[in-house]
Amino acid sequence: MRRSPVPGLWTAVFVVAFGTNVPTPLLFVYRDTLDLSATGLTGAFAVYAAGLVPALLLAGSASDRFGRRPVVVPFVLLSVVTSLLFLGAGSSVALLFLCRFLQGAVSGVVFSVGTAWLGELVGEPGRAARLTTAALGGGWAIGPLVSGLLAQWAPAPTVLPYLVHVALMLVGLALLVGVPETLTARDRRAGPVINLGVPAGARLPFALVVLPVAVGVFTFPSTAVTVLPLLLTPSMPQIAVAVTGLMAGVTLLTGVFAQPLGRRLGAVRAGPAGLGLGAAGFGLSLFGVGLDAWPLLVPVALLLGVAYGLCLAAGLTMVAQLASPTARGALTGTFYACAYLGFGVPLLLSVAGGADGFAVPLAELAVVTGVVAAALALPAARRLVTPA
Repeated sequence: MRRSPVPGLWTAVFVVAFGTNVPTPLLFVYRDTLDLSATGLTGAFAVYAAGLVPALLLAGSASDRFGRRPVVVPFVLLSVVTSLLFLGAGSSVALLFLCRFLQGAVSGVVFSVGTAWLGELVGEPGRAARLTTAALGGGWAIGPLVSGLLAQWAPAPTVLPYLVHVALMLVGLALLVGVPETLTARDRRAGPVINLGVPAGARLPFALVVLPVAVGVFTFPSTAVTVLPLLLTPSMPQIAVAVTGLMAGVTLLTGVFAQPLGRRLGAVRAGPAGLGLGAAGFGLSLFGVGLDAWPLLVPVALLLGVAYGLCLAAGLTMVAQLASPTARGALTGTFYACAYLGFGVPLLLSVAGGADGFAVPLAELAVVTGVVAAALALPAARRLVTPA
């Protein structure tokens, strides 16, 4: 009996997602070895989005023209090369930024085209969505958890976590060899290089409702794994790297488990609820900073994880409702591009806070997020994205 190619592609997507967050807890190691400022550290985190967003917008059209496999496989190989380059990032700020940029480009291609490829192999939309959520969410969560533990208590903290990822990637590449192309020559089509996919009649609801929900998606986990550990680093000596890995793992894994709740609530309620919980998480984190109590980061991670999951579920549901049948993939890519803008929020907070630190801009972000949540809960906002 012929073996299904689905597990092979699923594994490749999972290990790429695993690798994207391996550097997250290590940023605190790089801060010390490279003497990074808070702005430098958050900038190294944000440059990931600079590589990801263009790739995300370009990859879908390229795969429609050339096929899924010719686009995905080279970027899976680039994921291996990037992790090998990271081995030297502990002594070079420029290399650290370059590697994070390359990781973003890899993610933009593999997460968009790879998951479309997986969906075409599976065939059944519900099962494809569950497999995609498990591959991406599981990889995003387990990667930083493993790297944080290794970097805190194993030797060679800026080397060993990447070698683990390279070993996993070699397994993923071996399994990827047998995965067939899903687009025939007849299916391939040349379209615009960039297609945002926003129908003319959906521009207002997308801008006023979907966009703020999208930006909230990754604002919550990115703030959880950079700004909050930075605020509480003095209260957790010798364990800051491990706690950062735990924060990332808990936040992202909670987001995976929260998405079914988002579907049950419905998009018009899940979006404002997610933003409201995110505002509450930011508020609780400030309470923890005031008490100098780093254990409060765990409930904060849970709140921000649920917020991330609800915003993601709500946004994807609204996209499916607003998109035209021929541009659903393009609009989904646009949604993810907007979502990844949230990776730049920690850098904005660092620049806004300057020498005074993160506390005041984080409080302002909590207020703004709460106000937006309240606005999106109003009947007028709900009507914009409620199917007729």
